Amino acid sequence: MLKEFKEFAMQGNVLDLAIGVIIGAAFGKIVTSLVNDIIMPLIGIILGGYDFKTMSLSIGESTLMYGAFIQNIVDFVIVAFVIFISIRTINRVSKRQVATVEKKAE
Repeated sequence: MLKEFKEFAMQGNVLDLAIGVIIGAAFGKIVTSLVNDIIMPLIGIILGGYDFKTMSLSIGESTLMYGAFIQNIVDFVIVAFVIFISIRTINRVSKRQVATVEKKAE
């Protein structure tokens, strides 16, 4: 059973997935820093120094932190956009490389 597990874990797909997860986590940290440290402060300046995270609504003993929810939505949209642009750029570069290789093959 241990031998079978080792063969499974060393398959290309599993290793590729592990590498993708690690790189994705690191990329996520970079994009999160971009959002939290650069983009949101700029938005705060544009809105007159307002911080979404401080927006809340108190109902009795409970506090609804809807500002944090808005912040997470903005974070998601920005992260998704950055990933979209990155993948789009990678795909364009890959297509150019394939076209160059095909021209050389002719």
